[in-house]
Amino acid sequence: MHSADAQRLAETMSALAVNLAAEHNQHATLKAIVAAAVTTVPGAKWAGISLIAGREITAATSTADIVGDIDQMQRDLDEGPCLAAIREHHTVLSNDLATESRWPRFATKAAERGVRSMLSFRLFVDAADLGALNLYGSAAGVFTMDSQIVGALFAQHAAVALAGSTRDDQLSDAIATRDIIGQAKGILMHRDRITGQQAFTLLVHASQHTQIKLVDIARWTVEVHESTLPEPPDSLR
Repeated sequence: MHSADAQRLAETMSALAVNLAAEHNQHATLKAIVAAAVTTVPGAKWAGISLIAGREITAATSTADIVGDIDQMQRDLDEGPCLAAIREHHTVLSNDLATESRWPRFATKAAERGVRSMLSFRLFVDAADLGALNLYGSAAGVFTMDSQIVGALFAQHAAVALAGSTRDDQLSDAIATRDIIGQAKGILMHRDRITGQQAFTLLVHASQHTQIKLVDIARWTVEVHESTLPEPPDSLR
């Protein structure tokens, strides 16, 4: 890579880091990642991100419908560059899916759909697997060594931003859960003239008996209570 190209790359990655940090939730971060990947990594025509949720790998976002189709195809056939990158913990390149022998069923179907090259990067932070960034080319051999270098740097930035947005989402969910359970406890305390601990125990027992999540029981309690309230005056609407 020439010095001028390296300088442009450094500037691009710096701007990318700032842009990703400005996103406030996981969905927005994912969208920003795949959009920037197509314009940043040489040879990439489409991009998508697959995330690990428990034991499942799900397609989270993409720049085109064809990416979702290809990602679903990999999951259905249980083979392909994305799965290999996640399972084998390294970058996976296929220069020509039309002649690829590592994943014969997937490669044949992907090439028939117009995807000839793939480059998949594992997304991880502190050894924790988050998923994979998948780049797609419409011609064979479009991903060069520069593509791999730029893509690897990009994936590192993406993983850090994704990990941060995931933590933010988890924190927001935890706060929202705490608030709705607190509201439900208050309603039961007032209605049944019981203590906070007794109200919480009542919610837990209802959750266990119905096999419905505690937060959903709490949300239902709040919704039922609010449905019985009179219409507020115009000044409060």
